[in-house]
Amino acid sequence: MASNPRGRRRDAAANREKLLAAAGDLFAERGLAAPLEEVARRSQVSIGTLYNHFPTRESLFDAIYPDRLTGLRVAGEKALSDPDPWAGFRDFLITVFELQAADRGLNDAMTLRYPAAAAMSEACDRGYASIEQIVDRAKAEGVLRADFTLPDLACLIWATSRVITATVDVAPEAWRRYLDLQLDGLRAAAAHPSEVPPMTAEQVAAAMRA
Repeated sequence: MASNPRGRRRDAAANREKLLAAAGDLFAERGLAAPLEEVARRSQVSIGTLYNHFPTRESLFDAIYPDRLTGLRVAGEKALSDPDPWAGFRDFLITVFELQAADRGLNDAMTLRYPAAAAMSEACDRGYASIEQIVDRAKAEGVLRADFTLPDLACLIWATSRVITATVDVAPEAWRRYLDLQLDGLRAAAAHPSEVPPMTAEQVAAAMRA
């Protein structure tokens, strides 16, 4: 029987697309720890075929999430273009959490550490690249409390992401209320000195790894 390499390539390409679509849907529903066996089942291929295309779980992440993380970069650019620094800061956070609430996998990608998923991690870093400018601009305008730090913001994002995870099936909009409460406390006019210093970036990273 004559071989048909072109047909095999078409089949392989079709299987890859089915795997990416199924994995993207499953991760959005259940988070990045969702079982790969379920990805294969939904794609109607064997688990061996999945591993032929994506040898590791992280290789799937790298194929799916860099594109999905572009919304984070766009949100940062929009925040910096807003003439009102407080509105830019507030709307950036709202967009971050809207992205996380719509996709549990994106929620994980933006708040947990996946060093083996280099492309996804780099896309996340690019998405957050403008965050220091967003914070500094609001502080310079005197609308964001002066002692607010980037590690503080990392903890705020991390904490709200856990609220999203815990409430998505029972009260999917609950995170908006808790963000409102936190934002009121971040206004410079509402601030009072804290006796506890902010964590360092290293401490936040260690806590997230744990």
